[in-house]
Amino acid sequence: MKNNTGNVELKRSLKLRDLVVYGMVFMIPIAPMAIYGYIVSDSKGMATLAYLIGMIAMLFTALSYARMSEACPKAGSVYAYASHAIGPRIGFMVGWIVLLDYILIPALCYVVAAIALEGVTAISKWIWLVAFIAFNTAINIRGIQLTARVNNVFAIVLVAVLIWFVTAGLYMVFSGSLGHPSTLPLYNPETFSPSLVMSAVSIAALSFLGFDAISTLAEESSGNAKDVGRATVIVLFLMGGLFILQTWVAGMAWPDFGSLGADKDNAFYLIANAVGGPLLKTACAVATAVSWGFSCALVAQTAISRILLNMARDGKLPSALARLHPRYQTPFISTLFVGAVSLVVSVCFISDVSALTSLVNFGALTAFFVLHLCVLNQFMVRTPSRRWFKDGVVPVLGLLIIGYIWFSLDTHAKSMGLVWVVVGVIYLCILGRRARTLQFT
Repeated sequence: MKNNTGNVELKRSLKLRDLVVYGMVFMIPIAPMAIYGYIVSDSKGMATLAYLIGMIAMLFTALSYARMSEACPKAGSVYAYASHAIGPRIGFMVGWIVLLDYILIPALCYVVAAIALEGVTAISKWIWLVAFIAFNTAINIRGIQLTARVNNVFAIVLVAVLIWFVTAGLYMVFSGSLGHPSTLPLYNPETFSPSLVMSAVSIAALSFLGFDAISTLAEESSGNAKDVGRATVIVLFLMGGLFILQTWVAGMAWPDFGSLGADKDNAFYLIANAVGGPLLKTACAVATAVSWGFSCALVAQTAISRILLNMARDGKLPSALARLHPRYQTPFISTLFVGAVSLVVSVCFISDVSALTSLVNFGALTAFFVLHLCVLNQFMVRTPSRRWFKDGVVPVLGLLIIGYIWFSLDTHAKSMGLVWVVVGVIYLCILGRRARTLQFT
């Protein structure tokens, strides 16, 4: 499709349902299965409470995304919002920080999935890496509609595994065969303390990262400008509910969380084995690995290619990244670039997943912080709004919450993140010499 100037545009074909499924797949409906051991340990058994607080904490960020998606319906997410609401220089720096988040997420997904599947299938993790990257890159180049259809399939499979676990778990609990009905996963007065739960929330909140990626599809939505915002809020509540449900069932089925052992990576699968036997355990483990390697990485690659596209169109990155495929109307150069970067990063970090995770968290939380500043500047300073709660109170609360979680990141993550910021500043200075071409104003 071409615009008035004859340039190829992104194809507007996604409905509200597609946006919701996209966000669901990115966040992974069974995400707690991979990190349950860490959260239940840090929260002293109150993993459900940690996810409930995490959902409420991220609600303010979701509302800010919804607000800015109406004011600036472009594909660049926080990069586009900051450029519009604050200025192009700040916009570039935010985009640079977002790149650290989004361009590393596919690699993180590939590494986690490849390592997991190597243990299950005995096939080399290197083969899995190449297979994941090749498959997802091909799907993304073929078009957003094909990506949406693949997302629908993955969403159905993941929800089916989740329903299997929840149904079997509730049956075992209420039949008296395993554990017992309890509200302790939500609140245990004997072990509760604000600092204890908040340390777990800082981990649980990371499971919600991904709902923001819906904003990168603003130029491919076939609905009105509010669809992106609606989808963002819907996904947050929907996924939050699923996270709360599965951790509650797991907590009731296995109340003695201390007996799960030191292998926190496999804690949930131990519970799945007790609930439904080896078959359910294998289904949960394989579904978790596939959801990271295929579904989550697929939508992550879609998101970052759109951000690269937007920054390249504005002259902040090489123009080749803005090229769209004449037939599929997708940013194929950006997609191929992300695939290549994912392969390199995966090879470099395959033995240090924690460092890769820390960098992703730094980028995401920093972007969220700036997002709230965008809402305040856009609706409180540039075009004053009378909706003081929606445009004033909500972003301020969001700033406080995200700021707290950001400062809870480990020092190593913040140090590496700040090095990336310095590199961005240097690059911005170089761009400044081409100010007339780039139109920095």
